[in-house]
Amino acid sequence: MDDGKITLRGIVLRERAVGEYDKLVTILTLERGKVRAFARGAKRPRNRLAAALQPFHFGNFRLYEGRDSYTIEDAEILNYFEGVRTDLENSFAGMLLLELADYYGQENADDRALLSLLYQSLRALENGKPDRRLVRAVYEIRALMIDGQYPGLPDGEWLESTRYAMRFIGETPIERLYTFSVSEEVLGELSAIAGIFRRRFVDKELNSLAFL
Repeated sequence: MDDGKITLRGIVLRERAVGEYDKLVTILTLERGKVRAFARGAKRPRNRLAAALQPFHFGNFRLYEGRDSYTIEDAEILNYFEGVRTDLENSFAGMLLLELADYYGQENADDRALLSLLYQSLRALENGKPDRRLVRAVYEIRALMIDGQYPGLPDGEWLESTRYAMRFIGETPIERLYTFSVSEEVLGELSAIAGIFRRRFVDKELNSLAFL
């Protein structure tokens, strides 16, 4: 770091307009958890940051650290996740992933596992394997585990294959998390379990669910 300038690696979760020309961008970063930073002039025509600071974009972000806020000076995008952004169903599923990362992410926290989960899940959506419904369920369940709130398998007569899948989701390294497939029946149970956890532990409305 020099003169208050730092470089953080992460994924853009959301951006919103501030005033006529600026943006406030939320990034889940490797080094400092969730960061909110202003992008001055990012709404001006031909501003170099306008195209870079879009949801799903993964890269290195050069920021100036002020007393009360961050300001983005430059961005080097390493993965645009075009296969997520340009596919309608993938983009809706991806927005759910971003919303939950925004919900679970904390400022100045160790969110490396959450960032890794988000990155690998977006890759799985883009690659088209496994089924995007499985990606959603796995992501929701593992994110809850990372957050430390996982209460164990909900009461119910779950299939043994579902119980095995839950153990796999909880114990497998994140980079190998999407190397399995399940039957339609197990997928239905995993989706139901993810829904139970979401209603129990996520105390806000997720806008992306309206589209999904």
